[in-house]
Amino acid sequence: MSLLTLALVAAVVATVYAFIGGLTSMVSGGEVNHHSSEQWMVMRIGFQLLAVVLLLFAVLMK
Repeated sequence: MSLLTLALVAAVVATVYAFIGGLTSMVSGGEVNHHSSEQWMVMRIGFQLLAVVLLLFAVLMK
């Protein structure tokens, strides 16, 4: 497994983790949890962007 593949898998796992964390935070309710769910969403979007960039890089390298 190449380093690029490992980084891509790590980015996808981090995206799923942030998605589940945001859902859990949103479902539990409350003002503090609402703010926390926004932070989780920002992290998820960042991880998704990283995964897409790594995937495009991997495709262009082949």
